[in-house]
Amino acid sequence: MKYWRVPLDIDTVQIPHGVVHIDIDLCKGCAFCEEYCPRDVLAMSDAFNRKGYHYPEVVKSGECVNCGLCEAICPEFAIFCTEGEPGPAAAWAVQPGEEAP
Repeated sequence: MKYWRVPLDIDTVQIPHGVVHIDIDLCKGCAFCEEYCPRDVLAMSDAFNRKGYHYPEVVKSGECVNCGLCEAICPEFAIFCTEGEPGPAAAWAVQPGEEAP
């Protein structure tokens, strides 16, 4: 997500980051975590776990904002997030001459 305009305090804003942890043996392949992730960090793997289900995997490791939707929606408690290092919001701003998405 890019800002369509640059806020005045962009240098002081810190975007939270998270690290996604998945217990692949608990997963039953419902794909709720993939569907509800606002940053599309997760995707279903082609591999199978011990139970024969496809499990999610992290495809955009630096994009997680630690919102907690994946762990809240998981019926098997197979996924959770931990806090990572917050990053500057300036990288998310639209630069002069760029077009907003």
